[in-house]
Amino acid sequence: MEIWNNPSCSKCAAARSALDEAGVDYGVRPYLTRPPSAAELTEVLRRLDARPWDVCRTQEPAAVALGMADWPRDEAAEPRWIEAMVAAPELIQRPLLLLDDGSALVGRTPEALAEAVRRSGATPGGDAEPGPSSPR
Repeated sequence: MEIWNNPSCSKCAAARSALDEAGVDYGVRPYLTRPPSAAELTEVLRRLDARPWDVCRTQEPAAVALGMADWPRDEAAEPRWIEAMVAAPELIQRPLLLLDDGSALVGRTPEALAEAVRRSGATPGGDAEPGPSSPR
């Protein structure tokens, strides 16, 4: 599993803690300093079965400055949304969990984190050693 992580985000910290507690092996992508390409973000959206505006933080200052809340939300507008999110990765909802089964989840709720643990095959509170598979 890979987690798109913002180190100053409490939801990201909660996701890392939940995965550590369950013994889930995961890698951390610091997406603010290693932003996704448009192709990567498009693939993540496919895995989430989501549209760009579904995972865009439209209240962030960068989104407000661009007027994104008023942008069209249709297929023709998708490239514009994706390009804006690639240029300003702080607009991407977090944490994103890219699961080994090819799916993805937005890990903002306890339910989503429990689902990620379930899909990983880990047992919450099990005997597995916690920790990421790559440095944070």
